[in-house]
Amino acid sequence: MADAAPFDVISAGLAEVHRQLLPVTDGEVASYIPQLALADPGDFGLALVSMDGHRYRAGRAGVPFSLQSVSKPFVYALALAELGLEEVRARVGLEPSGDAFNAISLERGTGRPANPMINAGAIATTNLVPAGSPQERFGRVLEGLSAFAGRRLDVDEEVYRSESATGDRNRALAYLMHAAGSLRTEPRAAVETYFRQCAVRVDTVDLAVMAATLATGGVNPVSGRRVVPEPVAVQVLAVMATCGMYDAAGDWLVRVGLPAKSGVSGGLAAASPGRFGIACYSPPLDSTGSPVRAVAALREMSRRFGMHLMHVPAPGPATVTACTTAEHWPAGADRPPAERELLAREGRRIALVAARGELDFTAVERVLWALASVAPQQPGWLVLDLAEVLWVRPPARAMLEAALERVTAAGHRVAVVPGAQAYGHGGLASGAQVCGSRAEAVAWAEDGLVASSAGLRKPPD
Repeated sequence: MADAAPFDVISAGLAEVHRQLLPVTDGEVASYIPQLALADPGDFGLALVSMDGHRYRAGRAGVPFSLQSVSKPFVYALALAELGLEEVRARVGLEPSGDAFNAISLERGTGRPANPMINAGAIATTNLVPAGSPQERFGRVLEGLSAFAGRRLDVDEEVYRSESATGDRNRALAYLMHAAGSLRTEPRAAVETYFRQCAVRVDTVDLAVMAATLATGGVNPVSGRRVVPEPVAVQVLAVMATCGMYDAAGDWLVRVGLPAKSGVSGGLAAASPGRFGIACYSPPLDSTGSPVRAVAALREMSRRFGMHLMHVPAPGPATVTACTTAEHWPAGADRPPAERELLAREGRRIALVAARGELDFTAVERVLWALASVAPQQPGWLVLDLAEVLWVRPPARAMLEAALERVTAAGHRVAVVPGAQAYGHGGLASGAQVCGSRAEAVAWAEDGLVASSAGLRKPPD
């Protein structure tokens, strides 16, 4: 294998951003938790993990630090995976608070926290993880965070003790929620579990792996293990996008455009769905509690590499590769002259559409539009060639199957050439003919047209 270094432009790009921002000295290291004040303000690490589990880094990406608030979206994911969105939402809201991370932001009348990214919401969320005791609950939390990171994590006990010794505001939040009924576990034990969660130790590469696990729909791209279901990852990323950067979430989404979460130890994790996870570590914080260099690094990388979610993606290869009828694409079977004449005259009653690549909502809409444009007005034959389709997203598959059911009910006969990775065999529509190739599918339709129009042979089985 050739030396990978000349090809590693990603690490080179991270290193360039690191060099550009290392001289920045703005911000203050968090001191309200005494142990955090001991961090080196010069520490600055960047890491990116691709959907294939390839890891890239720059700077001091191996320096360990406690997760603090960056743990919140991952524990929220664990609670959602256990209980589902509606049960969790009944106890913790989904709306941005517009307040600082430690604000007393409880819904009037219910005591429900505004969202799981502020401290009150995170305390409530942690204690939704099912367990028989606080020790068991934290064990489950640590196991889940380790699964996100792809390795066994541990707790920085000194940070935990420091946090516990100075955590009266969080205890006050817990008691308020307990009094209102939104926190149903004993307040002091609930907060201690949360403190231990915040003290779980990672490095920048671990954090990038954790973000990449959300970006890839809940599957850790390094270990290959599914950590949470795909719908849970989607829900967590949505909350990160709207609430993850606290009262600076709107500015972040406009300037960077990635779901993200910051923490007062200096960590920041961001995810680009279906593309990568990225993380930064730099202890000095801005006034909102986010790391100054990390925020600047993500802004620069988003600008430089076009990471913003709202960018229109570059056009790829055309989804529809054929949109015609059997008049112009006959199967080529050896037929008697009378059948050839019939097919030349009536071949427009057989529509053929072929597609390729990945089918999502947009791609399936194009396929269905193409089918409608060439389908005969009276009941006829539709051939859908998906042999070059690599994957069909579940909602897109549901759209396609519903359309095929409808056209079959309207009297059309359907043949499908399924891509092995996209569908396997069968199940596309009730009564659909599954064929091994486009020529076989068109020949099947031609046999049906000949039999029904001329009575020259029985319809095929």
